[in-house]
Amino acid sequence: MALIAPRPTGALPPEDAEKLRRALEGSDDITVFVDGTVHRLPPLARDAVVDLLRRFSRGEAVTVSSVEDMLTTSKAAELAGISHTFLRNMTDRGEIPVEYRGSHRRIPRAAIMNWLEGQKKAQQRAPEGTQEQDA
Repeated sequence: MALIAPRPTGALPPEDAEKLRRALEGSDDITVFVDGTVHRLPPLARDAVVDLLRRFSRGEAVTVSSVEDMLTTSKAAELAGISHTFLRNMTDRGEIPVEYRGSHRRIPRAAIMNWLEGQKKAQQRAPEGTQEQDA
């Protein structure tokens, strides 16, 4: 599912595409200025920006969008370490968000990670001495 509506952009005019192609030859070093401040992009972001610029340099039209990592209920249950039935019941109760693709449920990975973090915090808040002590 797209988080932000895709943004299609037409191809650059041929002369601009050629200038960009020449600028990118032999270099993946991209300097980004935001409000006059230089920022070094982390490798994944740099690679995405270089890929985008290379596509423009070839005269391609480009669509940029973001996607959310969606899991099947089986994969989500495996990641959470719970049964498929328990997860399905949580989605039915609205405790975990779910989307339907036809009759198939899809669970956002972020929702599972948030649930796991909540479980971890709940365990840390559990009062001491609730576990049996050996005699």
